[in-house]
Amino acid sequence: MIMIMRFGEALVTFLINGLMVIVNILPPSIAEVFQFAFMQRALLTSILVGILCGVLSCFVVLKGWSLLGDAVSHAVLPGVAGAYLLGIPFAIGAFIAGALSALGMGFIERNTRIKQDASMGIMFTTCFALGIVMISRIATTTHLMHILFGNVLGVSMSSLILTLAVSVAVLGLVYFFFREILLYIFDPIQAAAMGIKTSFLHYGLMLLITLAIVASLETVGIILVVAMLITPGATAYLLVNKLSHMVLIGTFVGFFSAVVGLYLSFVYNIVSGGAIVLVASAIFLLAALFAPQQGILRNLIFNRFQRFEK
Repeated sequence: MIMIMRFGEALVTFLINGLMVIVNILPPSIAEVFQFAFMQRALLTSILVGILCGVLSCFVVLKGWSLLGDAVSHAVLPGVAGAYLLGIPFAIGAFIAGALSALGMGFIERNTRIKQDASMGIMFTTCFALGIVMISRIATTTHLMHILFGNVLGVSMSSLILTLAVSVAVLGLVYFFFREILLYIFDPIQAAAMGIKTSFLHYGLMLLITLAIVASLETVGIILVVAMLITPGATAYLLVNKLSHMVLIGTFVGFFSAVVGLYLSFVYNIVSGGAIVLVASAIFLLAALFAPQQGILRNLIFNRFQRFEK
């Protein structure tokens, strides 16, 4: 375990040094913000979370799993509270609670007459209520509030290593199973006919979303992580029609939102998670207005020209 931590610290140091080479090329007014060690850790963490959520958000949007992301993000709350009470890392409790809730939703949907949205609503409200009750029994909730709303400026080295490990693992799995996921998303019946285990992909994607939520706890928090699991993918969906292009754009939106939001949170002394989500939302609004094929303004202008021609 000690060797793994040392390797993780060495890798994080290497990545931060590489980032600083790029940052130092920027204008001094921007570069000086990231000269502090805590800002460098926050920058790397934000980039990892932005890319991770940007990729997965494309699958969430295409599968219509927006409510799933909301449900799982809130369902990890009792796991966080339980981890605090037991004195173990938040990530462990959050992952256990999130994984159990995700599997529970899938089990209810596949083995009862309850439909997907209802099963998500049941698990979401039950787990969130349990988490609130557990938090009410804890005297000090300062650290739990950071988990709820994010505090990337105070991210520790161990949390950064965990985020890096989760990001590499999840992105690696997505890359390895990309073709199977693509077919499952667009034509699950055809995927099953070809011998692809759709139930494996179904629960696997749920667990990957849970891992992304765990990795995002200290960056944007439980409350706002659902926005990062939807907004980048929704933005990309408005701009392109090909999944590979959608993933690239979603990744860029997640990356850009995380970096700019982090900078704004430091300069204007605002909550980092809120700043990151607001930047992502602003990009979505621009895409919704000016998208070349589906933009609101484009459609208004096109409709007016049609009326004029008639």
